[in-house]
Amino acid sequence: MSNQGISRRHLMAGAASTLAMTGLTSGALAQGAADKPNIIYIMADDMGYADLGCFGSVSNKTPVIDRMARQGMRLTHAYANSSVCSPTRVGLLSGRYQYRLPVGLDEPGAVNGVFPPGHPTIASLIRDQGYHTVLVGKWHLGMLPKTSPTMCGYDTFFGIFAGGADYFTHRFGDSGLYEDEVPVERIGYMTDILGDRAVDEINKAADARQPIFMSLHFTAPHWPWEGPEDEAVSKRLNGRIQHYDGGSLETYAAMVKSMDDNVGKVLKALEDRGLDDNTIVIFTSDNGGERFSNTWPFIGMKAELLEGGIRVPVVVRWPGRIRPGSVSSQTAMSMDWLPTLVAAAGGAPDPDYPTDGMNLLPQLTQGADPVERTLYWRFKANEQKAIRQGPWKYLLLGGHEWLFNVVTDPRERGNRKDREPEIFEDLKAKWEAWNATMLPYSAKNITFSQKGHVADRY
Repeated sequence: MSNQGISRRHLMAGAASTLAMTGLTSGALAQGAADKPNIIYIMADDMGYADLGCFGSVSNKTPVIDRMARQGMRLTHAYANSSVCSPTRVGLLSGRYQYRLPVGLDEPGAVNGVFPPGHPTIASLIRDQGYHTVLVGKWHLGMLPKTSPTMCGYDTFFGIFAGGADYFTHRFGDSGLYEDEVPVERIGYMTDILGDRAVDEINKAADARQPIFMSLHFTAPHWPWEGPEDEAVSKRLNGRIQHYDGGSLETYAAMVKSMDDNVGKVLKALEDRGLDDNTIVIFTSDNGGERFSNTWPFIGMKAELLEGGIRVPVVVRWPGRIRPGSVSSQTAMSMDWLPTLVAAAGGAPDPDYPTDGMNLLPQLTQGADPVERTLYWRFKANEQKAIRQGPWKYLLLGGHEWLFNVVTDPRERGNRKDREPEIFEDLKAKWEAWNATMLPYSAKNITFSQKGHVADRY
């Protein structure tokens, strides 16, 4: 389809969105809104806030995701549940602060345990609404035989159990690609392999006339820094994927561009099967960026609770329901996607496992004003603590304390703790009260065997 055709169709969808938000929907629109939407949740690995063109990048080319932003909404105050991979994935999967579960206590989660198969997940709750549920890409929440995506609500899994993999051998040590719980071999560049499998899953669901919920968790742009033309780098590394001394800005840009191309494959598959107008597509990252990423205007990076380590880009497209080109300053977090997407599928969180997240549908589909809320983080390395409430953020890092207004001072340079002592002390007290309800770092070998908040027993 030509660019002109795409623009015209989504302009019409934008008009429908305006009607839907004002309650002036036609009968056809009302009937379409009653259909269960397909849901595609796409997550990059270690991508910085400004690594997308639509979030300010000038070095990375991301035309597909930029077009998604023009067709949908950008969330500019969205956060990851953690500044590293595994804990954020626990927050996403459970819809709760990851510190309620041993697997979420610190990085890597697999050291502390596995994601408990008995715990309701975003996948199991959406599957209960009649969806086919798929995870393509990175799991990183424990290894076989104790846990797997197919034990935690996904009907199908294709990807890696480990925290990363070489882009050409697809291996990290002894672990490689799996299909469900069986090791498999593939030839090609990892990002392409995952994108192609995502397309296959969309086509299978379309043929079966069943709504699909797919988590597409790319390994890009996580190290090793290998672009699509860098197989020689893979051979030189010879399995040593912790590639701290390699890469370049140009290689990183090629990895991001490859991921953008594969998002394009997914969107084209939805269009070819006539599914794109009734599909929610989310693009985000699991935490802040690493060595070659752009976190502007923030400072800090992965493994830090400065904004650059936890603020992530979010783009959401849902034609006819989300106003094209819209922007929301609602504070959001990875764990919010469980109550949001389960609600979009027609369900609700399990009351025995209460979510800590917020249903974002009013902000996404109705243009509702941002709701003030309080968000919390902790990270054992360098004894880090953080809380954000409204524009204010308390931060403890390396034994030093700060109070920032991250709206007027997004670079976290002006320490306001002496000028605003009441706010400073209030946020510190709230963090301590919250932390008392979470598991201690020492709780590494707890067996998850009861419903409710595990931390409530300790």
